[in-house]
Amino acid sequence: MAPVPAYVEQGIASWYGAPFNGRRASDGEIYDMMLPVAAHRTLPFGSVVRVTNLNNGLHIDVRIIDRGPFVAGRVIDLSLAAARAINLVGPGTAPVRIELLSSPLPLGGAFTVQVGAFTVRANADRLRTELAVQYMPIFIQDYDAPNGHFFRVRVGREPNEDAAQKLAAMLKGENGLQTFVVRLDETQCCSTSAPAAPPAAAPAPGGVLP
Repeated sequence: MAPVPAYVEQGIASWYGAPFNGRRASDGEIYDMMLPVAAHRTLPFGSVVRVTNLNNGLHIDVRIIDRGPFVAGRVIDLSLAAARAINLVGPGTAPVRIELLSSPLPLGGAFTVQVGAFTVRANADRLRTELAVQYMPIFIQDYDAPNGHFFRVRVGREPNEDAAQKLAAMLKGENGLQTFVVRLDETQCCSTSAPAAPPAAAPAPGGVLP
């Protein structure tokens, strides 16, 4: 196991349960909401983190198996079991401290920026076409959620998280997009092939995935 550099993060935690229970998580395993697991956007799969509820001092150690949350201001999504352990279920969210305890991989790697999620593939293709004038690579990742099938549009392949954060700030500032920095996992596709010409209809608003 690779040596773990110090990693501490603070932000808002939320939790996800029944609609996702029994579905495949981003690392390929089946999500069981009664296990101490969680979703994080950038830590490697298999990392174990200690999550402390800053409102009450309770903490729980969880394993990262999923990507998310894709909601502005939130840093981690806990399973139902983990949320119960730190009294998070009732309030739904709480300020937390995240401390990395172990990781199967170094924290470096490739990172990308999610700029939208659509239920219609043509709208995802349209956004990719618009951004391709300035940014490459751009790719689209399919995702099955309890509330439908989504197409996530992601921009760039950056060598570290700091570079990805700079790209995210540029995309937000120049294009008014809601952005999320995400680790590029081995299962994700980075195809840069040109999309088909988009239809003339106006694009639907970008969705935010759970």
